[in-house]
Amino acid sequence: MVADEHFVIHIPDNLPLDVAGPLLCAGVTVYSPLKYFGLDKPGLHIGVVGLGGLGHMAVKFAKAFGAHVTVISTSPNKENEALEHLGADSFIISRDQNQMQAAMGTLDGIIDTVSAGHALLPMIGLLKTNGKLVMLGVIVKPLELPEYALLAGRKLIAGSTVGGIKETQEMIDFAAK
Repeated sequence: MVADEHFVIHIPDNLPLDVAGPLLCAGVTVYSPLKYFGLDKPGLHIGVVGLGGLGHMAVKFAKAFGAHVTVISTSPNKENEALEHLGADSFIISRDQNQMQAAMGTLDGIIDTVSAGHALLPMIGLLKTNGKLVMLGVIVKPLELPEYALLAGRKLIAGSTVGGIKETQEMIDFAAK
């Protein structure tokens, strides 16, 4: 088999292929926006909305970057997995108004992996001034965008898909380390 070297990812010897496989899709999908939007700095407070394939990867990469990670979920059943298995620092049940209120204005960025319609206003409220909400989940129905919530805190909502070849290689190398 012949492949153009510009489209080949080198998998380091210390990274098993069964581990590298998911990184080539879900891994780079969360790594790319964390890097691009500057959410890869130690000490930042990063939220991850939705704990599934992309959410798992987002927690692991944000922690590896040195962030304080908060998982935000509608399901209290995912708390143990988030904290004990993935190493998240805190967990918020998004349907619990007291927990959401206590976390208002505490996050530098949020990686939102949910692929179902959901309210953005509560997530925007969790962001600090200049905070960034990055949408990764594909939602068919248009979302309601409460623009005043963005204007009041100079907040940003963005979207991201998968990274390119160079970024994928960077992510694989980082994961291997």
